[in-house]
Amino acid sequence: MPDEIESAPQSAPDSRPRRSVRSFVVRAGRMTVAQERAWTELWPRYGIETGSAPLDFAAIFGRNAPLTLEIGFGNGESLVALAAAHPDRDYLGVEVHRPGVGHLMLRAEELRLGNVRAICRDAVEVLQQCVPAGSLDELLLYFPDPWPKKRHHKRRIVQPEFVALVASRLRPGGVLRMATDWEPYAVHMLEVASGCAALRNASPDGTYVPRPESRPVTRFERRGHRLGHGTWDLAFSRP
Repeated sequence: MPDEIESAPQSAPDSRPRRSVRSFVVRAGRMTVAQERAWTELWPRYGIETGSAPLDFAAIFGRNAPLTLEIGFGNGESLVALAAAHPDRDYLGVEVHRPGVGHLMLRAEELRLGNVRAICRDAVEVLQQCVPAGSLDELLLYFPDPWPKKRHHKRRIVQPEFVALVASRLRPGGVLRMATDWEPYAVHMLEVASGCAALRNASPDGTYVPRPESRPVTRFERRGHRLGHGTWDLAFSRP
C-alpha cells in the first residue's frame, strides 16, 4: 500500500516545489536477518541509487521493453508476480519501507527475475527528477492510504498536481491504473483524474473499470473481501 508520497501545489510537473504536506509516514519496521542480507548482497543487483539526474532505463535493464512503475509496492509480492508473469516487460517499484524493499529483492532472487528493480525514495521526487518525460508505459497506484478523516484529505497522494505529473511521464498510449477499497477515495480519484486534460478515462461510462486480470489480488484485498469491502479500479490513458 503506497505510504510514501507527498504532494502540494506546484506550478508545473517539472517544477521542484517545497512540499510541506506528505502523504506518507516512514514507519520504522524491524528487518529480518534475510532482509538485512538482501540489502547487503542484493541491492547492487536490484536496487537503483538515484540523484537528480534522469535515469536511463534501457541501460538499467539492458534492453528496450515496455516499462511499468509501481508506487508503494509494500512487500513487493504483487510487483514480483507481475514481473514473473510478464518477462517481456520491465518493472520498477518505488517504496520507502526498507523491510518491504528487502522482501522484494529476496523474492526476485528466489525467482531469478531480471526484469524488476527497486528505488527506496519518495516517489514524487523520483517522478520529478529521475523519470524522463514520456518514458513509462504504465504507472500503478494500488490501495494508497485513503486518509479518511476530512482534515487529512490534503495528505492524499491523488491530487491534481500529482496526476498531471504522472501524465507527463506516460508515453502516448500509456496508462495510469489505480485501485482502492475506500469508496469516498474512489470518488475523489475519479474526480481528480477526470479533471486532467492530458488523460482519458478508459471506462466506457466514465466511471470505474473491472479489475484488470493483470492485477494480482493481494492478501490485504482478499481480507477486505471477506469483510464485505468493495474494490474500485480506475484506468486513465494518455492519448
